[in-house]
Amino acid sequence: MEALRAAIAAGDPAGLKAMLAPLHAADIADMVEQLGPGERRAMLALYRGEIDGEILSELDEELREEVIAAITPEVLAEALRDLDSDDVVDIVEDLDPPRQGMILAALDASDRAAVEQSLAYPEHSAGRLMQRELVVAPEHWTVGETIDFLRSREGHLPDQFYHVILVDPRMRPLGYVTLGRVLSSRRETRLRAITEDSFRTVAVRDEGEDVARAFNKYHLISAPVVDDAGRLAGVITIDDAMEVLDLEHEEDMLRLAGAGEASPLDGVPATVRKRLPWLVINLFTASLSAIVITQFEATIAKLVTLAALMPIVASTGGIGGTQALAVAVRALATRQITPANARRVIWREAGTGLLNGIGLAILLGVAGWTIFGEPRLGLVLGLAMVANQLTAALGGVLVPLGLTRLGFDPALASGTFVTTLTDVMGFFAFLGLATLLLL
Repeated sequence: MEALRAAIAAGDPAGLKAMLAPLHAADIADMVEQLGPGERRAMLALYRGEIDGEILSELDEELREEVIAAITPEVLAEALRDLDSDDVVDIVEDLDPPRQGMILAALDASDRAAVEQSLAYPEHSAGRLMQRELVVAPEHWTVGETIDFLRSREGHLPDQFYHVILVDPRMRPLGYVTLGRVLSSRRETRLRAITEDSFRTVAVRDEGEDVARAFNKYHLISAPVVDDAGRLAGVITIDDAMEVLDLEHEEDMLRLAGAGEASPLDGVPATVRKRLPWLVINLFTASLSAIVITQFEATIAKLVTLAALMPIVASTGGIGGTQALAVAVRALATRQITPANARRVIWREAGTGLLNGIGLAILLGVAGWTIFGEPRLGLVLGLAMVANQLTAALGGVLVPLGLTRLGFDPALASGTFVTTLTDVMGFFAFLGLATLLLL
């Protein structure tokens, strides 16, 4: 980065090009993202003719549009020509219509038709993820015929492919054969005799998240995509599927924290817009705790010690709820919690919360008795801890399950509800028990 900044400051395009030439496109994109806005504009002015499609595809989506705006249409068209169709779709789909039109107009007619057809499918669907570059062969071909065909297509094959897809006369996929099996089998062997058991097809309208989970579950390398008539439309490869999984994991984590779809490249206004609404919601939900506390003003006035101990019960419950919530949201996202096992998961969390509560109650109860010399205060602390840990564990799993049943994203709002639930229950149990047993 120091060398990059020095080359930018010196206005040295040759030095900049020589320095970046050995680097992978992902590393160049990472360095561009680390530059400040002014440095980035200066770099693009020096390097704009060298920006290729691989670098564009590796850039953060929000930064990509800025880079595209800084390079000429001719350079952009040349950069995109060497990309697979799925990468072109990934770049084009997030741009505004005028810029989309400019890029599509610069593509060859066949590439433009492929990209336009992919864009016609729903966002986040398999039709958006698939690439059109694939290798097919009739089901009756032999290994020898396949190898001869592949050699004759020199220069017209995808840069990378894993399977030869077998099709019938109607272009419906019937199976696939790995390149390793093709190269290791005798020439007279029929392709249908060496197909893989892992063969599965994906529909163009299937959710990308479901496709990615299938790749992960069945250890797929690629999967043919079929249109509404069952004909071969494209192929999804493992790199695209894993990228979807990574994005889903990242989104779940950020939403669980109430940070929205944040990016390190966001400015202050954009970050505020994503976070402030959840802080406002939390402000209103936190007022419920205040309402509960006001109901026990007389109790707190007589035993001021309670005010110092209240946060212990509430915060410990909040941590327990967050633990259960994180596990539940992740399990729902990966489809590990289903209607068949939901009841068992709920009972497991209830048992876990109860045992955790008892363990913490013993520690806190003994500490309260020892420090304050009041056994009943220790009993109140212990019982409140058991009640709040049980509530936290059940809330951590029942809240996301309920939101899922209602059709909401459990990662988006569960944290606020669970935190409110544990705070309210912690204060109510502690102060209510104190009123009954200490006054």
